[in-house]
Amino acid sequence: MKDSVLKKEFQKRDVERLRNLVKGKHGDRTTMGIGYNGEVKENYKEGDVWEEKGKTWTIRDGIKENITKLDKVKKAVIPLFCPKCKHVMDKQLDPFYFKSYGECLDCRAKTETQMKIAGTWDEYRIKTFNAEIDQQIQEYKNWFETVLSDTANGYVSENGEVQKWVGGIDKERAQQSLDEVIKYFNSLKK
Repeated sequence: MKDSVLKKEFQKRDVERLRNLVKGKHGDRTTMGIGYNGEVKENYKEGDVWEEKGKTWTIRDGIKENITKLDKVKKAVIPLFCPKCKHVMDKQLDPFYFKSYGECLDCRAKTETQMKIAGTWDEYRIKTFNAEIDQQIQEYKNWFETVLSDTANGYVSENGEVQKWVGGIDKERAQQSLDEVIKYFNSLKK
């Protein structure tokens, strides 16, 4: 039995451990771990955005995803399946309905039918129509403000050149025109 103890070969880590004990370095490592670098990973939640190794990351549907420049394009394109009914989207009819309502034509028809049955269709239709008119009025106001502003000394022609307004702009007359347009649009409201 004594022979087996004396014939034991010491490994490198055993020698390092003894050296550390003799030198008084009781807590020092004798081997290096593989695959662990000591960094603590943060726990991210749904929707969190962070930068890691030169890339931007987020959590979507519980999965870590890289944020790319193509994400904006992905949002502009309609999905293959309707998010509401999970049926295949029609490439000719459904893009308009998906962009406007977030659902396919069939789902929209069912929603509108349910509104008609419940008696809320007319109220919804008028509210939507009036909201579109308000949006048009706001667009005209913004356009007139741009035209009448002191910084807008001209306009961009079809070939991309800045052209001067002929004879300038009569601000008072332009404001009257804007008021007439707004009055007309407001008369269309129900």
